[in-house]
Amino acid sequence: MKELSGSAPCAVITGGARRIGAEIARHLHARGLSVCLHYRGSEQPARALAEALNAQRSGSAVLVQADLAAPAASQAIRDAALAAFGRIDVLVNNASAFYPTPVDQAGQEDWDDLFASNARGPFFLSRACASEMALRDGAIVNLVDIHGLVPLKDNSVYSMAKAALVMQTRALAKDLAPAIRVNGVAPGSILWPEGEAEAGQEAQRAILERVPLQRQGTPADIAGAVTFLALDAPYVTGQILAVDGGRMLHM
Repeated sequence: MKELSGSAPCAVITGGARRIGAEIARHLHARGLSVCLHYRGSEQPARALAEALNAQRSGSAVLVQADLAAPAASQAIRDAALAAFGRIDVLVNNASAFYPTPVDQAGQEDWDDLFASNARGPFFLSRACASEMALRDGAIVNLVDIHGLVPLKDNSVYSMAKAALVMQTRALAKDLAPAIRVNGVAPGSILWPEGEAEAGQEAQRAILERVPLQRQGTPADIAGAVTFLALDAPYVTGQILAVDGGRMLHM
């Protein structure tokens, strides 16, 4: 990243209030970046995280609320980061909707919702931030999914949306080069969907039996990969890094 001013580099993280997004924010903040945390409905955890980060380094974290499906969301997120920090160096497109869409039940609204957060939102936010990031040899990291590479049964729309994000990653790596690097991280079994921690334990065990490393990954595994691609891989672009314990070997 080019240092054009004395201010700390800034990372914008969508869905940054909870779960993997919050861990990514902590990792990037620990590397000295200021963070602009986007959230849609998780206001309370977003505020708690920002307060904790600001307690470590005053004025280093701000919040922005937006629904990525809204046309004005990308500009609002960009403007919030620039108003707070005057720069954008890293964009992490992490926010994602996920739920089953069996083919005979999937509706137009499911398509619109899943593509809005998983493909359309990242594209327009990347476009909105690109001019600022190009000034600083910026980096975009998209949170894809191994099921954007190998489909998940009864989740065709989600799988297609993540596949679109895979292609978006590669296409923008071409179109935004050489000023901006664009890469993706494809998590495997990291966190079970909310509400499924207790339910479906047999199915979860069956999944983990097919993971060569024989364990579930952690949010820190994903955050470490994102941090590497964002900050420590200046000659890497257009790549999708699977962080799945080897699960794709048996899919």
